[in-house]
Order: sequence, then C-alpha cells, then structure tokens
Amino acid sequence: MWVKVEFIHMKRIISMFRGFSKISIDSKGRLAIPSRYRSLVLDQAQNNLVITLNPLDRSLWLYPLPEWELIEDKLATLSDFDKQSRRTKQMMRGYANDCQLDAQGRILVPKELREYAELSRQAVILGQGNKFEIWNEKSWETQRDNWLESVGNESTSSSDSLRSLSL
Repeated sequence: MWVKVEFIHMKRIISMFRGFSKISIDSKGRLAIPSRYRSLVLDQAQNNLVITLNPLDRSLWLYPLPEWELIEDKLATLSDFDKQSRRTKQMMRGYANDCQLDAQGRILVPKELREYAELSRQAVILGQGNKFEIWNEKSWETQRDNWLESVGNESTSSSDSLRSLSL
C-alpha cells in the first residue's frame, strides 16, 4: 500500500546559506548581498527578507521571510512572564525590519541596526544555514580570534550537542 504525504504548511527554505564574504556599506546604509545568494533570495524567498539584531552578539541576522515566520512562531511560544524570553522577543521583534533587494542586489540596513552592530564602511556577511549574520569587519575578526583561542582552553568545555556532532 502506498501512502501519499503532502506538506501543505512547509515553509522551510530548501537551499542553505553558507560561506563568508567581505562587503562594503555605502553612505546611505546599503549593502550588497553577494551575487551567489541573490537568486536564492529572489526565487525561494520572493525577495522578501527580514533583518533584525542578534541578541547574543553585536551583529545582525538577516532571514528570508519564510524562515523569519518560523522564528516568529517559535518566539510566540515563549512566555512573557519569563524575563529573558520577554527581552529576547522585544529585541528580535522590536528591531525586525522588512527589506528587499534593489535592482543592484542591495538592502538598506536601518540606522538603528547599523549603530547596534557598529557597522561602518567594511563589514562581513556569514551564511549560517537559514540566515545570514552581518558583522562589523573588525568586530568579527576579534570575535573569531577569541573563539579560536578558546577552543584549546581547558576551562572551555563543549556542550553535549556539539560533542555529539563528532566534528
């Protein structure tokens, strides 16, 4: 017997964002999405993106709208009576902005978000699977170097979930 299964409510973007690129931000606060990602954004996300702050680091998260909707669904399940959950929701939702690629493949990063992430002329964009991270170039280099130095530090232990990956 064959069973037909339909995924009616599946919103997940099939293709994943990966890789690292140095990018420039112009005087108006626009940055160009690397060309290798533009067709994914246009085709799979219908050119609808959401940019918000990363509440864990001074960087930004850029989501295709279908992925952001999944994040919003998860945020909605968090209790407003838990202070950390409420703050995370306030920060991520409160600073979320819809954006689209212009004809040159750029997005406009709102001033408040540029200030939060300390973005100036030079930045980096990191593919993180379902989203991008956008960092000030110098902040990224410092953070990356600190993380790499801590890898061999005995006082830094890996979480169980990382150890299970056997990387």
